[in-house]
Amino acid sequence: MPVPPTFPIGAFDQVAIMDDAHKERSIETIEAAPQSLRRSVEGLTDNQIDTPYCNWTIRQIIHHVADSHMNSYIRFKWALTEDAPLIKSYDETAWSELPDARTADIALSLHLLEGLHQRWSVLLRTMTDLDFERTFTHPETGELVHLSLALPYYAWHGRHHTAQIEWVRTRRLR
Repeated sequence: MPVPPTFPIGAFDQVAIMDDAHKERSIETIEAAPQSLRRSVEGLTDNQIDTPYCNWTIRQIIHHVADSHMNSYIRFKWALTEDAPLIKSYDETAWSELPDARTADIALSLHLLEGLHQRWSVLLRTMTDLDFERTFTHPETGELVHLSLALPYYAWHGRHHTAQIEWVRTRRLR
């Protein structure tokens, strides 16, 4: 059985300066992420959804994306309303082991992502260049994270996990 790649679309490539075209592509990717994720699992049975990719099943990946993107949306809101707020981190592995992530219907997270990404996109499209310069403080590293970097990271993040599911579909579920 083939070994899944750590980064099926490549590792995140940090952009030093985000121009308007890159910002627009990132926002469009975030807008499209729920539909891309939904297409990646279309037609899969419950048994197939419990197929693993490395340490997580497809089900856990779907629920993880919802958890992660909810946290990111809130981090954007904090950064826009507070000066370099110290965000709350979370143990994504522990969250993925909770019963809802291991057993809940993926439709719950897919619906959640659709509404979340619509709302997030409204926020992103109203942000100014100065807004994208705002930061939050990561508690584990103390690093100031600019929203201009968080945006392309989460665009990549959704594509990354969708590609993991597509990898499973093409290499393990034939």
